[in-house]
Amino acid sequence: MSRTTHEHATGQRAIVIGAGVAGLATSALLAKEGYRVTVIERIDTVGGRAGDLTVEDFPGFRWDTGPSWYLMPEAFDHFFRLLGTSSEEQLDLVDLTPAYRVFPEKHAPVDVPSGRAEAVAFFESIEPGAGQALEDYLDSASDAYDIALDRFLYTTFSSVKPLVHHDVRTRARRLAGLLTGSLQDFVNKRFRDTRLRQILTYPAVFLSSRPETTPALYHLMSHTDLVQGVKYPVGGFTSVVQAFHRLALEQGVEFRLDTEVTAITTENGTATGVRVRTPEGAVEDIAAEIVVSGADLHHTENHLLPADQRTYPEKYFARRDPGIGTVLVMLGVKGQLPQLVHHNLLFSEDWSTDFAAVFDGPHDERPLGASQSIYVSMPSATEDGVAPPEHENLFVLVPVPAAETFGHGSLFRGEGSATVESIADAAIDQIATWADIPDLRERIVARHTVGPADFAERYNAWRGGSIGPAHTLRQSAFFRGKNISGKVDNLYYAGATTVPGVGVPMCLISAENVIKRLRGDTSPGALPEVGA
Repeated sequence: MSRTTHEHATGQRAIVIGAGVAGLATSALLAKEGYRVTVIERIDTVGGRAGDLTVEDFPGFRWDTGPSWYLMPEAFDHFFRLLGTSSEEQLDLVDLTPAYRVFPEKHAPVDVPSGRAEAVAFFESIEPGAGQALEDYLDSASDAYDIALDRFLYTTFSSVKPLVHHDVRTRARRLAGLLTGSLQDFVNKRFRDTRLRQILTYPAVFLSSRPETTPALYHLMSHTDLVQGVKYPVGGFTSVVQAFHRLALEQGVEFRLDTEVTAITTENGTATGVRVRTPEGAVEDIAAEIVVSGADLHHTENHLLPADQRTYPEKYFARRDPGIGTVLVMLGVKGQLPQLVHHNLLFSEDWSTDFAAVFDGPHDERPLGASQSIYVSMPSATEDGVAPPEHENLFVLVPVPAAETFGHGSLFRGEGSATVESIADAAIDQIATWADIPDLRERIVARHTVGPADFAERYNAWRGGSIGPAHTLRQSAFFRGKNISGKVDNLYYAGATTVPGVGVPMCLISAENVIKRLRGDTSPGALPEVGA
């Protein structure tokens, strides 16, 4: 493969496909390297799945329509410092207390606190002896988190050196056990209470996976919420996207919105640019020395490249787990809802049935094919201005299979499919019952839904998945694939469907890994920061 080195980047043209989080971050870092960068985005706004919604039918409401948990703060801090700024300068972050509220089926709600000492005390109050068990668990989680940051996330896996480093070799036996054992088994051996088990295994959903197939190594996620705590960026993730976009513009990045990439052009096995369809419907070729696709990897490989140039063809994806789909429900509610806090999790008693419905398909106990373990965000509990006075805004996420057949929601089509709307109805009734809001349905003044088919159509998401491929063992770390084409020179990948994985922090890291690949940097760990 030929490579464009850092020293020769000045003035070279780079095309970034997609203006989601990964595209925004990659474009800013490329421009910082000296490239002339153009971002091509098929919809008319930036942010991709990290979108927002305001509506005319009931002014005053604003919803984030994508990510809403601000975790791994150091990933944001580091990205901003790479561009000569800071999280403090770009964002207004507030601590959430409690971190979140859990509504366990058949039990009273419990508030999960931020901070290690507070979490230990909380676990002990639920199950005698669980406090010390959590101390040990968090020791392990924090160590796994540190080794992941140092050796497994900020790397392209183009060298074996990070994998044979002293820090890895001294943990080899334990890491092997954490990789081959499941998160579910790892937690269940240490805690008996169902509520505590669910609190510690629910992060699998953030990884687009299920606890029984998620490697135990990912217990490191508990370090992020129970030790680091949960913050909220005022303005929601819209404010985070705006910061990324602002920094890209400051670096000189050009954006072409409402413009669809229809092909990656190549010559003699090297990417030469992209072919696009303009808002007016004209076809145009844009030349570039490198192309970085922040779009879904399946779409990039199987729709933008000819068959003989695909590193990851359809047969590759036939063996992959697409992760979860979601039905999203945005609700405007009249009156206040003191029963809810900013982040809320409703946990079904029959945990395995929920995940079976999502990953194995509908059955008698979950005929709609949707999980009853759902997430509800209410930013109006923290921030004024996201709902009219004396109203609340709710964002509801219901895990469902990654299947376009579930149909569209109402947001982009005006009318949702019967399946999506039935799932939304069931979720509303469930919240009303479990959170003791009996008149919830009658108080709804605005309602909009999004379904798996919307993710497929709007974001070219493989099989309508909403987050990205599941983090099973076969789809983690170096098993997840490479961020570079194996058949087309100067074609790179960023985003949740490549390494290191799903979530906004991982997308930021994927952008940095493109820079490391371009520089020929095979070292583990993050790039040096400005002024460091």
